[in-house]
Amino acid sequence: MTFDTADLVPMADAIRALSMDAVQAANSGHPGMPMGMADAATVLWSEYLRHDPAAPGWADRDRFVLSAGHGSMLIYSLLHLSGYERPTMEDIRKFRQLGSPCAGHPENFLLDGVECTTGPLGQGLAMAVGMAIAERHLNAEFGDAFVDHRTWVVAGDGCLMEGINHEAIGLAGHLKLGRLNVLWDDNAITIDGPTALSTSEDIKARYAATGWHVVECDGHDFASIRAALDEAVADERPSLIDCRTVIGKGAPNKQGTAATHGAPLGDDEIAAARDQLGWEAQPFEIPQATLDNWRKAGARGRKAHDEWHGRLTGSDRRAEFERRMAGDLPAEFGLESYIRSLIDEPQKVATRKASEMALGEINAVLPDTIGGSADLTGSNNTKAGGIGALTADDYSGRYIYYGIREFGMAAAMNGMALHGGVIPYGGTFLVFTDYCRPAIRLSALQQTRVVYVMTHDSIGLGEDGPTHQPIEHVQSLRMIPNLLVMRPADAVETAECWEIALRQKDRPSVLALTRQNLPQVRTSSEELGLSARGAYRLKSADAERRVILIATGSEVHLALECAARLEQQGIGADVVSMVCTQLFDEQDDAYRADILPDVPPGEILRVSIEAGTTFGWDRYTMTNGLRIGIDRFGASAPAEDLFAKFGFTADAIVPQITDKLNG
Repeated sequence: MTFDTADLVPMADAIRALSMDAVQAANSGHPGMPMGMADAATVLWSEYLRHDPAAPGWADRDRFVLSAGHGSMLIYSLLHLSGYERPTMEDIRKFRQLGSPCAGHPENFLLDGVECTTGPLGQGLAMAVGMAIAERHLNAEFGDAFVDHRTWVVAGDGCLMEGINHEAIGLAGHLKLGRLNVLWDDNAITIDGPTALSTSEDIKARYAATGWHVVECDGHDFASIRAALDEAVADERPSLIDCRTVIGKGAPNKQGTAATHGAPLGDDEIAAARDQLGWEAQPFEIPQATLDNWRKAGARGRKAHDEWHGRLTGSDRRAEFERRMAGDLPAEFGLESYIRSLIDEPQKVATRKASEMALGEINAVLPDTIGGSADLTGSNNTKAGGIGALTADDYSGRYIYYGIREFGMAAAMNGMALHGGVIPYGGTFLVFTDYCRPAIRLSALQQTRVVYVMTHDSIGLGEDGPTHQPIEHVQSLRMIPNLLVMRPADAVETAECWEIALRQKDRPSVLALTRQNLPQVRTSSEELGLSARGAYRLKSADAERRVILIATGSEVHLALECAARLEQQGIGADVVSMVCTQLFDEQDDAYRADILPDVPPGEILRVSIEAGTTFGWDRYTMTNGLRIGIDRFGASAPAEDLFAKFGFTADAIVPQITDKLNG
């Protein structure tokens, strides 16, 4: 289906009108980008994008990502005009208001058709790379009949300036993701003014150098736009479509300037724009003929959807495909038998090795997983279970060599998870969550199942020194809402943490894992799955309980040693393994009170032991408790020397406890 210019002009102007009116009503927003990209978006959505507004969850739909999320009225207009159930016109009237799904930046959990949450510039495009990876992988597994779609992105100058753009396009070019097409809103304007104020790079040459196909078009000429899109679709490489546009197109006095970027146009300029565009409809009203054309465009994908559904219905792989896309684990999946084998034959291994062992079990039976590492495969121990590399020559592989692209890796994993059908996990050193953090935050915000395998989790990594030794990282990650941060103490807890992470359909997980070997502290099969409680009593006091030792990860076995010393002095000590503070906080009052009784100060001393900052631990020790940690940077030395230097020995800790009790 194609529309002639007489139809396309008012269809595009409908986007312009809705965008300037909604921003004006909210007295807040960004009208310039949607007005400038209205023509290109109209051609894309009416003639190229394969979707079905009546079935927004259609698994084989094209994915559309508005990476320049500040121009959110572009996608809200497109969704409404195309016939999606929401946003309604009333939703658009309430743009940026409490309760409206038309948030300031698009949120994937508020509206169908919004594939990912965007606004932090560059991350939308990087997530689209992950979506394109997932599409090619699932295509290799299920074939063209089930999976054969494209990923389209609208990105602005800011998206292309951000550092993550370098990482994302390098990965996409290397993997030859030819079904990924990026429309660059090349309007040469940022908030500060012309892009010439801050950049003089040849963006098109940069993309070409990374293996992308590059094509130009006049972003306000429908025939030019079509020609560029056709060329992009035909090329086997990912494509950058340079759409030369005028920001705020249609606003006669402000178009082409930064004045349209991030502020309402004002009543006078909107009136002038209506005159220039010949737009006579009242605010938030769309002429019926124009709306009818948009609804015809929206219905264009229904036939393809019906045909696809027919193929799915007649296939013996339907159940497996639907399970994968729904994000459900196989009914028979579980690690209980593996965990029992660990209890029968205890393992003294680093938890990064324990993670590899667990992955060996997981990847062999769970085809959903796609692993990877940011150039630290041998250190993160993330390649296990016989999985092969995912490459440009073989998309069926289940392991991605991301290179030194931590941020790009994390964002791509978000995109894979949002696409559906796969469960991504990826590794680097815990200290380099600093490189990943914006994407980890979006994992949590978007409610995606992504597993971050973060090894070398403390001074225990040793000689690499303070640049690589996490101090504040675990606690700072615990502050992110809807993120599980798990620091297991041994092989059993590590396996339990993996199962917990895989069962989280709506939140990501961080596994903080050691470089150094740890003794297995869980040796009883009487009760499994204890880590799911977040914290549990690993050892009960023998003498009258006067101390509760709360430890995580590599410090749990140290807490057991301290408890034994205290018991020798007649001081009863519980040991609590605090695997995940978030999960513990979610337990009912009775359970939490049993593990950490609320008693008058002085009756029971709570002591936290973690080889990281003490910041925040008073939440569990109370202000009169004792907090053993490190509130300075580490040092370069063998791990055992560092633990001794920073006081992580029973000889150093037990006297502090007895002094506190006797104080």
